[in-house]
Amino acid sequence: FFPNNNHLPVIVYRQVFDGKSVSASSWEQLFKQNHFGKSWRDGIFSYHHYHSTAHEALGCYGGRAQIRLGDYNEQVRKDIELTAGDCILIPAGVAHKNMEQDNAFSVVGAYDTDGKDYDMNYGQNAEERSKAEENIKQ
Repeated sequence: FFPNNNHLPVIVYRQVFDGKSVSASSWEQLFKQNHFGKSWRDGIFSYHHYHSTAHEALGCYGGRAQIRLGDYNEQVRKDIELTAGDCILIPAGVAHKNMEQDNAFSVVGAYDTDGKDYDMNYGQNAEERSKAEENIKQ
């Protein structure tokens, strides 16, 4: 029950910042300058989830992790590695999860919500997906 996004691609930017000197505040400042707010510092959930009301930016400031984009269907999923200094932009509707990480893995996340709240979806049922698809169209 994951909608993904047929109109916008996931974008991965490698080494936006030098991985040896990148800080969480560097990502927070960059995201804020580009209208991504509601930032947080932590890791990435180890279960599939997606947001239908916002695009998400993730900036890695420590360690490395293997991230799965897309759902359980092998034809629409892709695994990528994020390392310190890398950034990924995840369009609304694209399922993602942390497959594995080292002990140093840390990211800043932010959303393009113009200060509004973002939602959290887990691909649990058709009703959730139907509402999410309407949100993604906006």
